[in-house]
Amino acid sequence: MASADNIMSAFTTLLVTLDPPGLAPIFLGLTAGLDAIQRRQVAIRGTIIAFGILATFAIFGAGILSILGISMGAFRIAGGLLLFWISFEMIFQKRNERKEETSKAAISIDHVQHIAVFPLALPLIAGPGAISATVLLAGSFATPLDRALLIGMLAFVMLLVLLALIVAEKLDRYLGVTGRALLTRLLGVLLAALSVQFVVDGIKSAFNT
Repeated sequence: MASADNIMSAFTTLLVTLDPPGLAPIFLGLTAGLDAIQRRQVAIRGTIIAFGILATFAIFGAGILSILGISMGAFRIAGGLLLFWISFEMIFQKRNERKEETSKAAISIDHVQHIAVFPLALPLIAGPGAISATVLLAGSFATPLDRALLIGMLAFVMLLVLLALIVAEKLDRYLGVTGRALLTRLLGVLLAALSVQFVVDGIKSAFNT
């Protein structure tokens, strides 16, 4: 059974990586012109698809790495470095700019009914950082019970994402520009610390120390 520290670390990593408050203003821009019912449908469908993607990687990610001949230690180092880059973007307000550019490009290409799949589910919610974090965490939740616990935490965090998207307009108005910037930077610092820990654990695992 996973320890309380592992559970708390996993929950924090998922929450910070998925970043529900940060998704809210981007979702508003992505669904501009849609009414409340259509916006809710897009939010529900997008989060369900994103959950399916991340749950698949949580269950089969380690097996895929094994087939490719990639050790969990190596993936922890690579994933930790990727998460550190994401935290750097969050601290210096680069991540939201990149996501906004992705959403704008997608709107001009795909029809509104496909927005839930791309770019909302992939790559805005279940992006490279979230996928990497999920596979990394799955390595620490190896038993069937622990893996079920990880899936449960993932479902809970995804529910928070859904709630943030549904109340996006109110949340964005409440936080304001200053609140969003402060929250994003705070979450970025937490993610930076967690990503460094992933790298340290990966080095220990790779060298069996």
